[in-house]
Amino acid sequence: MNRQVILFISLIFLDSVFGQVSYSIPEEMAKGSLVGNIAQDLGLEIKRLISGKAKIYTRNTDEYIELSRERGVLLVKERIDREVLCTETALCALHFQIILENPMEFYTVTVQITDINDNSPTFEKNEMKFKISESAINGAKFVLERAVDLDVGINDIQNYNLKPTDNFALKLHSTSDGNKNVEIVLQKPLDREKQEQISLVLTAVDGGEPQMSGTMLIVITVLDVNDNAPVFTQPTYKATVTENSPKGTVVATVTASDADQGSNGEITYSITNTLDNIRKLFEVTKENGEVSLIGNIDFEKSRHFEINVLASDDGGLTDSCKLIVDVQDVNDNKPEINIMSKSTVISEDAKLNTVVTMINIEDLDSGENGNVKCFISENIPFTLKTSTNNFYSLVTDSDLDRERASEYNITVSCSDEGVPSLSSSVTLTLQISDVNDNAPVFERSSYEAYIVENNTPGLSIFTVKARDADWNQNARVSYILEDSSVNGVPVSSYVSVSADSGVIHAVRSFDYEQIKDFHFCVKAQDGGSPPLSSNVTVKILIQDQNDNPPQVLYPVQTGGSLVAEMVPRSADVGYLVTKVVAVDVDSGQNAWLSYKLQKATDRALFEVGLQNGEIRTIRQVTDKDAVKQRLTVIVEDNGQPSRSATVIVNVAVADSFPEVLSEFTDFTHDKDYNDNLTFYLVLALAVVSFLFITCLVVIISVKIYRWRQSRILYHSNLPVIPYYPPRYSDTLGTGTLQHVYNYEVCRTTDSRKSDCKFGRAGSQNVLIMDPTSTGTMQRIQSEKNILDEPDSPVEVRPPL
Repeated sequence: MNRQVILFISLIFLDSVFGQVSYSIPEEMAKGSLVGNIAQDLGLEIKRLISGKAKIYTRNTDEYIELSRERGVLLVKERIDREVLCTETALCALHFQIILENPMEFYTVTVQITDINDNSPTFEKNEMKFKISESAINGAKFVLERAVDLDVGINDIQNYNLKPTDNFALKLHSTSDGNKNVEIVLQKPLDREKQEQISLVLTAVDGGEPQMSGTMLIVITVLDVNDNAPVFTQPTYKATVTENSPKGTVVATVTASDADQGSNGEITYSITNTLDNIRKLFEVTKENGEVSLIGNIDFEKSRHFEINVLASDDGGLTDSCKLIVDVQDVNDNKPEINIMSKSTVISEDAKLNTVVTMINIEDLDSGENGNVKCFISENIPFTLKTSTNNFYSLVTDSDLDRERASEYNITVSCSDEGVPSLSSSVTLTLQISDVNDNAPVFERSSYEAYIVENNTPGLSIFTVKARDADWNQNARVSYILEDSSVNGVPVSSYVSVSADSGVIHAVRSFDYEQIKDFHFCVKAQDGGSPPLSSNVTVKILIQDQNDNPPQVLYPVQTGGSLVAEMVPRSADVGYLVTKVVAVDVDSGQNAWLSYKLQKATDRALFEVGLQNGEIRTIRQVTDKDAVKQRLTVIVEDNGQPSRSATVIVNVAVADSFPEVLSEFTDFTHDKDYNDNLTFYLVLALAVVSFLFITCLVVIISVKIYRWRQSRILYHSNLPVIPYYPPRYSDTLGTGTLQHVYNYEVCRTTDSRKSDCKFGRAGSQNVLIMDPTSTGTMQRIQSEKNILDEPDSPVEVRPPL
């Protein structure tokens, strides 16, 4: 059996590729038979069919053709019976599309089904009976039933034969639809007396190979005298009917007349169609010829009908006419939206005109009722483009941004132009996949944070926060401390950043007096590929804590002298004695200092300025005031809690240096004496206790040793040799000291009567009395910056 291939390919470059190919195969081919090499005919490679997931899309549910991707061929999937597939048309074809993805392409394939001679002509009735009057004249016509052959073309009915042909001849009339009306024509008068019944055989023959035929028996009963046949008023009637008209609707009325009278003039109407299910849709009233509906008419199935109506009288004479019924379309079908191929996910960086979905629209109505227009929702980055034959492509027409819209519900609506218009819609859900196109953004352009000095290492200072508009891994933010240095030291030795939370911790304890602020950069980096990042500057300010007491700068005290301020007895009220100068290395209110007089020999004589530390007299100095005045000044800061320092200011109320020296030398001696006495008493107690325990241990050891030696000598009769421990001395000698110590005392019992030798006069104002000397006063040639100890020797300053 030969297979014909007709190839026709057309390419249209819109957003996807379109092509068309046609094949022609005979019906009744075995399952698995080859239809055509679709890959070769379309110029496609086998791997393209496989990678593109090539598939067949058909509007019908029955699939007769299947695609073998691995071979690139079309095969017969189910046995094809042309007569079942195409019942009303001579041309029979299968139409389907082949869809490929990535990128989307589709091709239209038409498979023409050619007819084979597998059906023989058949008559609806095996026998047909006529009653013909013997008075029938030559040329009288009798319409016969046509045979039916489901095949088409040359395989359809080609001819009819009638046997015998003694009285009747066969006459065929071609109709406009290509069929033939079969009639027998009386060519020889009948004689009922000679032959009351005549049997004829009508044979229908087709033109196929091998030739097939069918027969029908015609039985003619010869009646007596009925010499007028019914006659229709017109050979062809025309009528129109609207589809979906209710049953019982009268379509048309055919009328025939018979010149005979009586029973020979009574006409009976009938429908003689054997094809197209006419008699299931229409019926004719036998008595009056009204043709009415008995079934449902669908314009989409059949657009017109040809009804053959027969009029016969009781005498057996007949006439026929044709009723052509045109069906008017009604907009009763909604547009059908068929999704050929679609994507459910598309990347947000997809290019413009990327095909998302391919749609086929079909409306079974005709004319304006079948004209369909489709549209989609507004204000979305997609558009609907039409290609051909009601095929649409949904494509992108602007940039996508998942951060603005992560999902689109696209409603495709299609409506026809009928009145009233019918429409249908389908909603497509499209997910937008994320692309790492957004860098993390900090909540602030810069950060400032405060931390109190002397903090605990590891203390959380504050948190930086960045947000990434992307999704999932692309939005996972990590925080990184950028490399930098603070005063030459890596910033990582000052602070650390938690990679997950962005919490900044102090690595060390800060000291405000060493560093007051510093800044660094924190980078926020997402988890995309490649990663995106952004930086922010963070400034840390150290807050002061009151952790330093005030330091007294003046008056200073030295370890070897006692400084005294000299006030003349003629000093007036408000006389400036001296000024206590102190500093606090803290800052702010922690460094605000106040001065208070804590103790004084005579509180009524001096006062201290609260803010400036100036010591002034508050009354007139008199002769009764003591020469030695000792003031204890406390310096406090304003911190919480406050810290303080004290300084002792020695003031000499006198008009001359000798008077001052006499008083302060004794003062110094007494104080040194009392302090040294306490120290020596404690030291002597410790030494005596140590010596007592040592002596006790030594004595016990010697006693035990002597006892053991006596026992040994007693038993051995050896002479006794006295033993003395090393460095042992009796108490009657020079004492227990191992060395001679010489002590030289250079003072009299009363230090006030010590001889004093004054040096020559000079411009220096400070005199120092050294109690360890022989009582000679020496003048200092230069100023000394020394600490003022309360018990040090006296340094006398003249009045200011």
